Amino acid sequence: MAARRVDAARNAERLLAAARELFDEAGPDVPLDEVARRAGVGNATLYRNFPTRGDLLVAVYTDEVAELCARGDAATAANPADALFDWLGEFVAHVATKRALAHAATSGEHRTERFEQWHAAMHRTAAGLVDRARRSGVVRPDLDPADLLALASGIALASGTADSAGRLLALIRHGIEVPPE
Repeated sequence: MAARRVDAARNAERLLAAARELFDEAGPDVPLDEVARRAGVGNATLYRNFPTRGDLLVAVYTDEVAELCARGDAATAANPADALFDWLGEFVAHVATKRALAHAATSGEHRTERFEQWHAAMHRTAAGLVDRARRSGVVRPDLDPADLLALASGIALASGTADSAGRLLALIRHGIEVPPE
């Protein structure tokens, strides 16, 4: 029985990897048959692991949000403002490039529960980075992590590309950073 569980877990990982690649290449509406084909499994295996497209989208996006938060939680730049803005840059690029996936993964029955989990995880990560920067005196003491994420999200949604989002993020950095004396 253990060998079957290992095989099932491996198939689920292959499906997630294939879905991630295909969603990046063609968007979240890629045919699910293509996901199974790229993973090297049958459609029955796909539907056994992910009964609906929404289930697959949520699984892919959940992994991506977790990876982004883990990078923020592990940020070790010497200057806490650099750590904060390095992560915000990743956040902005993520939101700018994953808009369609995020929208598809948060529609319907998955939206409330998953969206709230992702939202909370992003806010915890941002709060940790902002608190560290505040304690170091490199950002304004009144900087609110929720306000900063709202600005970063707005930048990501308003910009056409990850590059333009990065440029806009650099513009707001000067408004919150404490200038060196």
